Amino acid sequence: MLPRFYHTEEIFVGQTVELNLAAGHHASRVLRLKIGDSITVFNGRGGEFRAHIKNIQKTSTSIIVDQFDDIERESPLTITLTQSLCANDKMDWIIQKSVELGVTRIQPIVTTRSIVHLTKERATKRLEHWKKVIISACEQCCRNHIPIVMLPQSLTDWLSNRKTDVQPHLDFMLSINGRHCLKDFPRPAASTQLTIAIGPEGGWTENEEIILQQAGFIALRAGRRIMRTETAALATIVALQSCWGDF
Repeated sequence: MLPRFYHTEEIFVGQTVELNLAAGHHASRVLRLKIGDSITVFNGRGGEFRAHIKNIQKTSTSIIVDQFDDIERESPLTITLTQSLCANDKMDWIIQKSVELGVTRIQPIVTTRSIVHLTKERATKRLEHWKKVIISACEQCCRNHIPIVMLPQSLTDWLSNRKTDVQPHLDFMLSINGRHCLKDFPRPAASTQLTIAIGPEGGWTENEEIILQQAGFIALRAGRRIMRTETAALATIVALQSCWGDF
């Protein structure tokens, strides 16, 4: 597989593109690429471009775009991961791996038992950091569309603000009190928006479970074991992809 780089702007065949400083550093200092080496670039708007290194220096790397490949590697499922905030390294890991597994949108939420609580300033900084984690994951797993990550919201605010009347949707919450598993449900229509809500390290409170169920969330239980929040998120995505997606 060719080295992949994300470029935020429009890309055209025959164009000379200057990689950003971080990408240039990765190309020159980490990958040790040389003039003439082939790479792949994408801008998150679909498809990818074959290119080659025109010039590479410590502070500047330029490429020439050779051809466009209309190739996509997106899952047939549209999955929103609603993840309770957890410690920074765990949250980064959940976001990175969920992108590799094919999620479309990530909504961090603050719950009663959330260990992490962010000020508005810190939340904004974390959001920018998470976007970089997502881009890096897309570079690695060959996705050509960039999943969306949202600013953290409280559980109640998120439920109040979310739009569920645009198209079909199917909402699940993982719970130790759940009585259903995915194989209890028929394959949803291709246009269905899937949402999975994952609680914090200490689990949902009884009131939160009631609120979620009143909002239409179906309580799932993944086996007889209690999983960590980072395990629960990824295991549920894998189950969705295995039952209805492209696994």
